[in-house]
Amino acid sequence: MEGRYFIEPIGKIKANEEGFLIEIDAAYRAALTNLDQFSHALIFWWGHQNDRADLRQTTMVDLPYARGTRAGVFACRSQIRPNPIAVTTCALLHVDVANGIVVVPWIDAFDGTPLIDIKPFMPTSDRVRDFHVAPWAKDWPEWMEDAGLYFQEHAVDFGD
Repeated sequence: MEGRYFIEPIGKIKANEEGFLIEIDAAYRAALTNLDQFSHALIFWWGHQNDRADLRQTTMVDLPYARGTRAGVFACRSQIRPNPIAVTTCALLHVDVANGIVVVPWIDAFDGTPLIDIKPFMPTSDRVRDFHVAPWAKDWPEWMEDAGLYFQEHAVDFGD
């Protein structure tokens, strides 16, 4: 099937005033076995609210968090992209294999968002010592744990 690929959701994201959790479909619950041995995971989800033919053709976007900056979609985390695949690194608060529930403190997906994969956070492959970022993100904190407070204090507009 050259040129065509299929992604089947494996669950959905629940995000509401009660909190954030990931619900895994029954057929995939066994795949959660031993995930609780990790502190964090990369949660891959489908940006279904931006899955339109015209948006899939968009290659440049205005960055709401860097006013006056236009960037290619491969240089930002916009949900508008050729394939609206998004990823969020989340702390794992609780993993319930039997019921297919993963509780996370926060995720930047909408309630009902299709889940497409989960991978454990592995420093060997998910972290680099020597890196640099674009000038518009140079003052952002280096660590995820510091980001919440920084963005509250600096009122960054992520274009929700």
